[in-house]
Amino acid sequence: MNENLLEQLNDGQRAAVEYCDGPQLVIAGAGSGKTRVLTYKIAYLLQQGMNPWNILALTFTNKAAREMKERIGRLVGVERARYLQMGTFHSVFARILRAEAQVLGFQSNFTIYDQSDSRSLVKSIIKEMQLDDKTYKPASVADRISMAKNHLLLPQAYTQSAWATDDAQHKRPSVKDIYIRYCERCRQANAMDFDDLLVYTYLLLKQHEDICHKYIERFQYVLVDEYQDTNFAQQEIVLLLTKKHGRVSVVGDDAQSIYSFRGANIDNILDFQKRYDHAKLFKLEQNYRSTQYIVQAANTLIRHNQRQIPKNVFSENDQGERLILKPAYSDKEEVMIVCNDIKRIMRKDKCQYSDFAILYRTNSQSRSFEEQMRREGIPYRIYGGLSFYQRKEIKDVIAYYRVVSNPNDEEALKRIINYPARGIGDTTMNKIVEAANTHGVSLWTVICQPILFLPDLAKGTVAKLESFHLLIEGWTSRLDKDDAYELGHAIIMESGISKDIYSSTSPEDLSRQENLEEFLSGMQDFVEGRKEEDMGDQISLGDFLQEVALLTDLDSDNGETDDKVTLMTIHSAKGLEFPTVFVVGLEENIFPSPMCTNTMRELEEERRLLYVAITRAEKHCILTCAQNRWRYGKMEYDTPSRFIKDIDPRLLHVESEKGDGKIPFSVGSRPSSRMQNSRPVATQFMADPKPRLVPLRHEAPLPSSSIGNIGLKEGNVIEHQRFGVGTVIKVEGVGENQKATVEFKNAGTKQLLLKFAKYSIIG
Repeated sequence: MNENLLEQLNDGQRAAVEYCDGPQLVIAGAGSGKTRVLTYKIAYLLQQGMNPWNILALTFTNKAAREMKERIGRLVGVERARYLQMGTFHSVFARILRAEAQVLGFQSNFTIYDQSDSRSLVKSIIKEMQLDDKTYKPASVADRISMAKNHLLLPQAYTQSAWATDDAQHKRPSVKDIYIRYCERCRQANAMDFDDLLVYTYLLLKQHEDICHKYIERFQYVLVDEYQDTNFAQQEIVLLLTKKHGRVSVVGDDAQSIYSFRGANIDNILDFQKRYDHAKLFKLEQNYRSTQYIVQAANTLIRHNQRQIPKNVFSENDQGERLILKPAYSDKEEVMIVCNDIKRIMRKDKCQYSDFAILYRTNSQSRSFEEQMRREGIPYRIYGGLSFYQRKEIKDVIAYYRVVSNPNDEEALKRIINYPARGIGDTTMNKIVEAANTHGVSLWTVICQPILFLPDLAKGTVAKLESFHLLIEGWTSRLDKDDAYELGHAIIMESGISKDIYSSTSPEDLSRQENLEEFLSGMQDFVEGRKEEDMGDQISLGDFLQEVALLTDLDSDNGETDDKVTLMTIHSAKGLEFPTVFVVGLEENIFPSPMCTNTMRELEEERRLLYVAITRAEKHCILTCAQNRWRYGKMEYDTPSRFIKDIDPRLLHVESEKGDGKIPFSVGSRPSSRMQNSRPVATQFMADPKPRLVPLRHEAPLPSSSIGNIGLKEGNVIEHQRFGVGTVIKVEGVGENQKATVEFKNAGTKQLLLKFAKYSIIG
């Protein structure tokens, strides 16, 4: 039976499964059958006579553990597989801690706090200590404590560490005291958070030799999945359990280590052979997922990383087509190219929408794709996240806009009256609602005349309501004067939303900042586009809200079909595969992220991220980049990502609109204009304590010897800043009313009001 089991594996997989005599590192290239090796190895151990309860397999998700157990059950029988000690680090360690809780001073029925519970407790402590929750943002402080625990930096050690010094430099010297109090409160409540499950397991094994010996004896063979994603604490626990007997098998791929922001440490996998004497290295190098060209292109990219375990991943699938790079003139044209390609490939390959994935570096990039796909009736789903217009910060801003346009909008008013906090709490709000219902008027009417409707209201509360009333009235008076972008931007800055969102640099807040900036860029694009296409000189906030209402109306997913294009960040895509993958936004300062170019270590992780993106593709891998993007209130010039140059040009076909196979703008030729200043853009955006509108600019950075509408005639070929290359079909009108009808390659037919149009004549 063993032979039958091993016959189902290739040579590399079989060698990795059969070796059980000592520490083992299995480097599993993308699509090489990593899960297959893990499941067959466990089945092999069982068939060699090992008891299932003596095998410990640690995974990162419950889904992975469940699927592996099912597969093993099919190989050796469900009954034997049932007794395997298999699960996530946290679930396995929670079971151990419940059994040994007394030793650590806990009761076995301890509560496990999730992230929400942890943040709530931190928030309470900050309030009790009378600290400013704008400086000590609960989410940010909780994340700091979590990261310290992942590094096994306990409260007392933290106070003496460089971390505490760093906190003091950032004017948060009390983080160490919050950390101490947080741990005390958890213990008093007989509670552990998720990170404690690692910390206390480590302390249990490290400080109690008899207990450590018991678990070393129990877990005679330890397997770890996705070892490149382990943090310091997880690695130390595995070492304690396996260092003596050396029966440990870790499986992963250093080329797919992309979670350092969560505490993952690539050194764990790179230095495995240094930590375990006589550790043997096995490489799974045959990719069963992708065509030969895709695998070869990914290889040429990742070879530019210095810190890695060398391997030569290969494919025996069809040769396939080369990677395709499709440069666009703007982010607007980029989304049209992608949507057109989806329809083209569906016709050609007779495939479904679910065969496509659009991968991007940051969540905020989903907006333009969502909008275009709605317009074209292409069904999609956001994997592992919310649709752009359903994200909290975007819903908050839109609620402000709705109240400014219509102060009687009750639902929007309730959402924003105390955000950002202005001292109008639930008690006051309940009184306003009660008064409105009693007198049959809107909430806004009560807020406008609080003394009339709520004569018993405290003077301080009346003053707060009057201040809010004046704030909204000030913006409402500008509805007919300012365009949507000018007024919309002013509301974000003057309401305090901007200050709130830019007050922290936690990953969560950085994502909110990117979403807010993308939202503003979309507004500016909307205003400029409407003007250019002759839909009025004054594009109002009401016009924008109508557009958003039509978009958000389609957000509800009726669940009728799973046949949808998948949109997701590359971080969410790891472990998945699709016949066709689009990797979009391949520009400097988007990918690589400007926050990840300070050190070679950060830059190499960004390159690994692109490697992960490319290796999700089975048949087609299409890369896109845009020359111009609306950002921070103006059209920004971008250069293609430096990573494009890392791919062997023989494996990359550049599809140029001019048909010359060249990128129409130079890779890495000069930094984007938004990087001229060394401060991060988010900091610049909020640098002035009295926020000002970002000035609008209307210059077109297109190279041309003939810019403007001089001599434009039927048959001319133009290069448009947003729509790309097109042919003029008709020119009509005179002076300021002159219009041109243009057939664009990707954007279709557009009628442009030439006084606003940004283009150059190229033929």
